Amino acid sequence: MDGTSADFAPHGKHLIAGDWIGGERTFTSDPAHGQAHAYAVGTPDLVDRACRSAEEAFATYGWTGREARAVFLETIADEIEARGPQITAIGTSETGLPEARLEGERGRTTGQLRLFAEHIRQGDYLDRRHDAALPDRQPLPRPELRMMQRPIGPVAVFGASNFPLAFSTAGGDTAAALAAGCPVVVKGHSAHPGTGEIVAEAIHAAIGKCKMPAGVFSLIQGGKRDVGQALVQHPLIRAVGFTGSLGGGRALFDLCAQRPEPIPFFGELGSVNPMFILPGACSARGAEIGTGWAASLTMGAGQFCTNPGIAVVGKGADGDAFVEAASAALRETAPQTMLTDGIATAYRDGKSRFEGRNAVEPVLTTDQEGRSAAPNLFQTDAETYLQDHALGEEVFGPLGLVVRVSGEEEMASLARGFEGQLTATLHMDEGDTKLARALLPILERKAGRLLVNGFPTGVEVADSMVHGGPYPASTNFGATSVGTLSIRRFLRPVCYQDVPATILPEDLV
Repeated sequence: MDGTSADFAPHGKHLIAGDWIGGERTFTSDPAHGQAHAYAVGTPDLVDRACRSAEEAFATYGWTGREARAVFLETIADEIEARGPQITAIGTSETGLPEARLEGERGRTTGQLRLFAEHIRQGDYLDRRHDAALPDRQPLPRPELRMMQRPIGPVAVFGASNFPLAFSTAGGDTAAALAAGCPVVVKGHSAHPGTGEIVAEAIHAAIGKCKMPAGVFSLIQGGKRDVGQALVQHPLIRAVGFTGSLGGGRALFDLCAQRPEPIPFFGELGSVNPMFILPGACSARGAEIGTGWAASLTMGAGQFCTNPGIAVVGKGADGDAFVEAASAALRETAPQTMLTDGIATAYRDGKSRFEGRNAVEPVLTTDQEGRSAAPNLFQTDAETYLQDHALGEEVFGPLGLVVRVSGEEEMASLARGFEGQLTATLHMDEGDTKLARALLPILERKAGRLLVNGFPTGVEVADSMVHGGPYPASTNFGATSVGTLSIRRFLRPVCYQDVPATILPEDLV
């Protein structure tokens, strides 16, 4: 492949420790448009081979220098960019996402690879500590103690349906694990197998150019539940990164906990990302906020894990203006193609869940066909919401729920009633400061990221970013799947006591 043509003919094979491997069983992709292709189905045997090769690779890759790993990450980014036109062509075909979205996501993918390269060069992530020996201390001397973070070993990564690049084959989980010094085994998502394959080719090329061990990366395509189960339960896998549904993620989390030697499962499982429109802001610019909410709610057909699915606003004329503006903007939003038939079906099912409740008022309802999705808007009151758990469950798509409150006390009560979230947002003006101060400690316990006067759709890749939150937003509230802090998921602290410099790891000398 010369990286100059948009033509790409998938071979439909797995990449296992440097070898492209086919199989007798295949599945056919289901693109939004364009030609379907056949791909080999993954098996537990392939999982075992990939995991064993990853463990073998860890014996050397886990002890490579930071500069060598940084160059490796940058080379992966270069190889992905060299295949840019092919990635965009097959990515848009498989997912229905527009070219601009795929190109932007490709830039985010290569950007975070380069960000991690720079991060490990700086070395701060190692958290190196040194307590000098105190041989004359009474009543007992103190030994010399050194500590730093070390890679944990092979990591399993599950590709996400809604981000075929940034959260999949060479996405944030893979970048963080490779930066830490951990080999990666990726379970590709069947919604975009061709995109996964071409990105795997880029990683494969980088492995060769940087002379890394072949088992440092493997991609297993397709397969049924047995493949995912075999991967998280393989005794050589030391941690799992996952982005997907609550049901699927919880099932894998339970399997990790039930292993003879349990391992951490870092699952990002979705969120309704509530927005609180405080009275002063609602009075001054409620219609403007409503219009902005509609744009955020429908971005990418609502298929973002930070999609703000719930807006909390007061009863009365100001709240009515917010709802009317949001509804008007949603009516002007054209239907969009969803990522898969399954996601589109789930969106229709979610809409019907709201339509079947007498205490939920439809503000805007639309009909859905095939993979096309149009916006829907409903509203209810706080009492109804707090009594009906199903209203707080994520609907993956452009569906919004407005929860009307009768005052500040009810708004605070509603905030306390929310489950764990990825984000929570306050829209406020200066006159709302007292209420905002009262809400902030409540929301801080509910979400990993707090916003003021913005919309949560979109996640900046940066040192300070937290993309995670209390369950069910994620399975580990102390971790993030975006930003440089995410590398800590794949490291563990090791203390070296009285270890001579001649055998200490290079970064501690």
